[in-house]
Amino acid sequence: MLERLKRSLLEAPIYKRGDYNYFIHPITDGVPEVRPDLIREVVTHIIRTANLDVDKIVTIEAMGIHIGTALSLSTDIPLVIIRKRRYGLPGEIEVSQVTGYSKGQLYLNGISPGDRVIVVDDVISTGGTALATLEALKAAGAQVVDVVAVIERGSGAERLKGQGYQIKTMLRVDADEGGVRILD
Repeated sequence: MLERLKRSLLEAPIYKRGDYNYFIHPITDGVPEVRPDLIREVVTHIIRTANLDVDKIVTIEAMGIHIGTALSLSTDIPLVIIRKRRYGLPGEIEVSQVTGYSKGQLYLNGISPGDRVIVVDDVISTGGTALATLEALKAAGAQVVDVVAVIERGSGAERLKGQGYQIKTMLRVDADEGGVRILD
């Protein structure tokens, strides 16, 4: 199961950013190329394992977009993208996110009170972006039915679970100078 994803992670190059070993991968970075068979494998797994009894799919710019789009096309469920740009639309919610290596503002539009949503994203590491997203959805009056991240690295998933959120991840990994290691 998820053999393409596993193989591609094991082949991913490592980039040192300070003390952090950052892996470069099509799902998490969009380079060197995003192959249709890899996206298809990821989306098929989400369809088989997630609760898709929802009104909307929610994802975060930028690297959740390809996963969310493919899932939307496969399920006919509308897609909402949390953006890095303010649009000033009525009801727009500003989301402050802090990750292990950045912080900034995101903007949520297109969610109405009572919407049942699934959140899909490429990777969870610190949990900062996911937590900010989940809190913004709560403020918008949405019901989060499921949360799925393709890759789990670090303690972010446990942090979210400690806050009472349930999250599904497809593969747990770590990386060092020697490369990516699959932990499950």
